[in-house]
Parts: sequence; structure tokens; C-alpha cells
Amino acid sequence: MGYYPKLSHLAREISEWADLRHEQGVKIDPVLKRLRKELKRARKELRKAGPGAQALAREPNTLEAIRALRPDGPRVLWPKLQRKGLRDRIKGAWLGRAAGCTLGAPVENWPIAHMGHLAQRSGMAFPPTDYWTAHPQAGEQRYDKSVIGDYLRGRMRCVPVDDDLTYTLLGLLILEDYGPDFTTGQVGRAWLNYLPVACTAEAVALDNLRNGIPASQAGEVNNPYQEWIGADIRSDSWGYMAAGWPEKAAELAYRDAFLSHRQNGVYGAMYFAAAIAAAFVTDNVRDALEIGLTEIPKDCRLAGDLRWALNTGRQLASWRAARKAINGRFDGMHPVHTNNNACLTVFGLLLGAGDFTRTIGLTVAMGLDNDCTAATAGSLLGAATGIGNIPHHWWKPFRNKTRTYLKRHEWFTNTNIVARFQGAAIRVWEQKS
Repeated sequence: MGYYPKLSHLAREISEWADLRHEQGVKIDPVLKRLRKELKRARKELRKAGPGAQALAREPNTLEAIRALRPDGPRVLWPKLQRKGLRDRIKGAWLGRAAGCTLGAPVENWPIAHMGHLAQRSGMAFPPTDYWTAHPQAGEQRYDKSVIGDYLRGRMRCVPVDDDLTYTLLGLLILEDYGPDFTTGQVGRAWLNYLPVACTAEAVALDNLRNGIPASQAGEVNNPYQEWIGADIRSDSWGYMAAGWPEKAAELAYRDAFLSHRQNGVYGAMYFAAAIAAAFVTDNVRDALEIGLTEIPKDCRLAGDLRWALNTGRQLASWRAARKAINGRFDGMHPVHTNNNACLTVFGLLLGAGDFTRTIGLTVAMGLDNDCTAATAGSLLGAATGIGNIPHHWWKPFRNKTRTYLKRHEWFTNTNIVARFQGAAIRVWEQKS
């Protein structure tokens, strides 16, 4: 599917012409008034347009309809929660997620060439095999809590703050506050209670909630980011808490994702939650990725893209070839969309071949929203193989601490996070007995 040329380039040029003519004394108000009117009209038309009945039949938004369109799948992989080794795998999943995110955060959305130049100037391998040692904006703040220097080797003192990790812990708080039967409305309540800020789809949903729009509608009112990666990055906690039960993980992810996303944005969250839940049972990453596909509509765009990635991944010669394949299939798609980044995550896991350092290093090197993709790849691989597969240099610098921007929950210890996820998994599985 091709994309129209990006209007942002045209808008920028118009703005620059307007500035020039204004400075030269030209009366530009009539032109800009007409332009604003036309832009508002176009925005109104695009908001109202929406997918047609045929598209919605193939890509529905209700859990019941989504489930009706799934392919056959295992749904649950254990007869009961297997506690032996569970803490080790949750620890691997959480610290694997934290490591991938922390490696990617300083170079989030950077072009490959820029990352390569940074590695060269720093005397590092590229793709990276350890955390970055230098950064041109080391003093720049992130989320008003950490600076980029806090993500660098030698300066790290905890898991530094990031939205990918903050949302994982928010998922834990939601289940602890409201139980396994939490509703989307209660997710909204938790956001109002704990989230001070958000971005893109989450920012729209949070503003809508604050303005009195119900949680059931907060994700669709004035929200052009409905299929971006935001719900996907919130999905890991549901996979941890429904370890071995991919259907339940996808259900929990759905209730969370529906607050801010629709269609493929929701499916991305359901897919990775189910795949991570499956990874707790199998040490074969491909098997977990295949199982994830059984929890989303078989003919949705995301499923088609993921099947392409799983098939293409067999023939890829290198991570550069993987990124080239992504560019070819998704030319024009926004770099923080669900679908292109999901396929990059799959490529990172397949090319990494079970080696943790290789997996997150290649995933970061491939670019796009690479703190998100590396976090998910590290999480899934950590769940599949446990903490013993993750070299110490990726998690020892965290000093057993994690920082977030959640209200009243800025600091966690990693041992406590792991224990609480295990306790939450027990609560979820009690529903099955």
C-alpha cells in the first residue's frame, strides 16, 4: 500500500514562505485564513470518514469479534501455572526488557548512519554489544527525571526512566488495584491516578479522559495515532501475568489497549502479549511468535505483515538486509507505527538466534522506534530463556533499582518487581482453577 507524499513538508514550506512575505511587508492574512479554513474542513472530513463496513468486518474492534476471526491456536499451554522456574523467567523478561529499552533510548529513531558514526567515535562495536559510552546530548532531560547520560555505560545507576518501562509497571499496578477482571474504564481511572503525561495516542486518550469523555470512547475521539506503537509497548506486563496462557494475555492486553487504540494498534498489543506468554513455555522464539498470531484476526493487516516477516526472516542475510526489506514493504509508514516496528522486532529475534546481546544489538541497529523494538525483543527472549541467558553487563549496572515517572511510584526495586509479577500471575491463574 503506497502513501501520499507527507503533507508536513508542504506545510513547512508554506510556513517559511509566509514568514518571508510577512517580513517583506506583504499582507498574507487572506491567504492564511483560506488555508486554515480548508485544513479544518479536510480534518473534519478525514475524522468522519472512518473504515467502511467491509474493513471493519475484517478488522473489528470488539474482543468477541476479534476472537471469532482468529486462526486455530493452543489458547492455553499449561493445565495450571508452572511455578518452577517462573521467577527466573520473569526476571529474564523484565531485565531483558529494561536492557533493550535502555540500549535503544539514547538513539531512539536515529538513522542507522548516525548510530554507526556515534559507535565509531566512541570506539564501540556496531551493532552495539554493550551500552553506549558517549552521546552528543548527554545532559538532555528525558521525562523530567533522567538525563541521557544516565543511560550510558559507566554513568548508569538504575534502570533509567522511559515510557516503555513505566507502562509495564503501570500494568502491574492496574492488576494489583483492580484484579484480573479489571475493565477498560478502570484502566482509564488508573491513568488519571498515576500518569502525569503521555505521548501521541496515549496523550489524546488521557486528555479525553480529563475532559470527561468515557474510557470506551477515549481512544477514538480526535485520535489519528490509533494504530501507532503505544499499546504494543504496554503489552509485556500482560504476557508476564498470564505466563503460559496466551489467550488470557491477549484478553488483558485488549482491555488495556482499547483505552487508546483501535484495530491494528490493539492487535499489536494482543500479539506481543500472547507471544510473550507463550515464550514462558517454549525456549523456541519462533514458536512463541507463531503462537502470538493465533490471538489476532487472521486476515488483518498486522497478521499479514507478521507472516511476511516470519517467512522473510528465514532468508535474511544480515540486519541491513532486514531494514532494507522493511523499507521496501513499509515505505512512507510513520516510524512509530505498530506494523513496521512489529516486523523489525520479529527480525531482531530471528537474526539474534537466541543470543541476547546479538538480539538487542541488532534490533537497535535496525532503527525506527528502536528502544521499543529492542525492549520487546529483550523481553520475549528473556521470558523464553530466563535470566541466566542474559550477560551480567546488561543488568548489573541497574543496581536493583528502576525509576519511573508514575505519580507516587517513582522508584521500584527490580527484585520487588519480579516478585510482584509472580504474585500477579498467581492471581490471574486462580481464575482458571
